[in-house]
Amino acid sequence: MRRSWWRWALLIVVILAVFLPSQIWLKQRVTKYKSSYKTPLAPTIMVPGSSASQNRFDTLITQLRKETKKPHSVLKIKVAESGAISYTGNIRQGDNHPFIVIAFENNRDGYANINKQAKWLNLAFKDLVKTYHFNHFSMLGHSNGGLILTLFTEKYLAQTKHVKPDRLMTIATPYNMESDSTTKQTAILRELIKGRSKLPKKLTVYSVAGTENYSSDGTVPANSVNQGKYVFQNQVAHYTQITVTGDDTTHSDLPQNKQIVLLIRQYLLKEVLPSKDRVPTTKRSSSKAADEAGLP
Repeated sequence: MRRSWWRWALLIVVILAVFLPSQIWLKQRVTKYKSSYKTPLAPTIMVPGSSASQNRFDTLITQLRKETKKPHSVLKIKVAESGAISYTGNIRQGDNHPFIVIAFENNRDGYANINKQAKWLNLAFKDLVKTYHFNHFSMLGHSNGGLILTLFTEKYLAQTKHVKPDRLMTIATPYNMESDSTTKQTAILRELIKGRSKLPKKLTVYSVAGTENYSSDGTVPANSVNQGKYVFQNQVAHYTQITVTGDDTTHSDLPQNKQIVLLIRQYLLKEVLPSKDRVPTTKRSSSKAADEAGLP
């Protein structure tokens, strides 16, 4: 009887010695798979600036649909002040790169309101991930929409586990609000700088400025756009500043500016463009520095 007991004890020890390490290994493999696997669905989330509705990017999307080989479906979302979410449009079956426009019932300007909009964006984002089950995406923000996306990325994105942004492009985003100063920082810029360590380290960021006269797009000072370098440099994988001049470079015209449409196709949507259409830039920056490219 005593010998039988020891045999059973030895058998249990052997089973545990084999089973536990295998379970630990399997758990590690599953975790690694979840962190490295990318879903086929990778939407581009667009956020308009203050006073703009979910229709703000219609002209841009029409241009992109004409020029891209694969037409993108469009889903529009409006978030009410109560947090209620309404959907218009749909993501077409088989379209792995749809455009999702997120706007807000309260779309007013101002530091406090932009922070509220970042919270509302988070509500919409969580609902999107729960519904469509994607784990990576890109972002496009015009004007204050870029501020909303940056605040969201710093403060709320980590709440949605295993979902990472690939690229962020901001167009005429006033990181220092209306200030033209290169030394004085507004409250929102200070907040963004304070939270920059929470930015995803593998994120690629493009900050596009438009100038009618090399100092402003008629609304946002170029210096304010360029203050984004203090938010992103040394924090993300790549940060590139691009300045567009010439026709259609007023603040409201920038999202449909032909050069910017090419930038979106080349860098945000990762299209392979003909050499005549490719936008020249300097050598791609590391996380330690910013590229600067000027486009006529």
